[in-house]
Formats: sequence, C-alpha cells, structure tokens
Amino acid sequence: MGNAFLYRMPAGIPGDVTRASQSTIEPVFLDPALPFAGYGLFGKIVAGKFVPFGAGDANGADYGLLVRAYPTTGGSGSDPLGTSTPPTKGVADVLRRGYMTVKLNAGTASKDSAVYVRVAAAAAGKPIGGIEAVADSTNTVAISIASFMGPADASGNVEIQYNI
Repeated sequence: MGNAFLYRMPAGIPGDVTRASQSTIEPVFLDPALPFAGYGLFGKIVAGKFVPFGAGDANGADYGLLVRAYPTTGGSGSDPLGTSTPPTKGVADVLRRGYMTVKLNAGTASKDSAVYVRVAAAAAGKPIGGIEAVADSTNTVAISIASFMGPADASGNVEIQYNI
C-alpha cells in the first residue's frame, strides 16, 4: 500500500488508447520483415501491410499509430504488460483518429505543441520512428495532424491527439 501520487498520475502506457469514445481504430496486417520496436509508434501502409514509419518518410506518409492490445501476450518476465514487444506478424490494431499515450524520446512536450518522428541519425534513446517534441534538422519530420495534449510524466509518457 505504498503507492501514492503526490504530484501527478502517470500518463499511461505507450500504445494505450486514452479516450476510446473519440477514437477510430481499425485492424491492419503486419509485415514480419519490418517489425515495430514498440507500441504507440507511427506506421504507414506499404504493399498492403502496416510497417513502421522510418528513414526517408515525410509528413503525410503516416497511416496511424500501433495500438497496444489488452490483454497482450508480448511480455516477458521483466515486461509482464508487453509494453515493448508488439507482435511481428498477423493482425494488429491501428489508431486512425483519436488520443493515445506514447513515449517521448526528446524535447519537452506542452499542450498543442508539434509532434515529430525521427527518420534519420538514430542515437541512444532516439530510435528511428521514435516520437519527439523538438525538431532536429532533417533527422525528424513533423506530423502535421498530431499534437501533444500536455507535458510528459516522469517516465516520459505523454498523451497525443492524432487526426482530430
């Protein structure tokens, strides 16, 4: 019983849809050759399959965000919720419109600030496809139909709105 929120509740788990009643979610096929590194990442459609947003992609190529399934079987002993291991094949859900918790890899998010996706120059804590709150020259792309809903929590999780 030692859990108490002294300042702020956690923002959530990356890939969780935060306002289901205002969201549009649809099933997509995944490409086993191009797996997602985690939930709550942007993806695009290539040859009829949902694949991670990545190197060389531009604003407008995004199709949606990978939704974390519940319950999930992607976890391991150290990750019982499966928060970092999405499926690599089969069918998954994608958020086409709505609100989701994502992992913020760089910058300081604030209400209605721009969402960027890293497309080049991966670094420690800044993976290709990762979500950031600050532009990094040609290494990031702004997603014009997404914005942050407020600041990130202590774990770097933050809510964004997409295609609203």
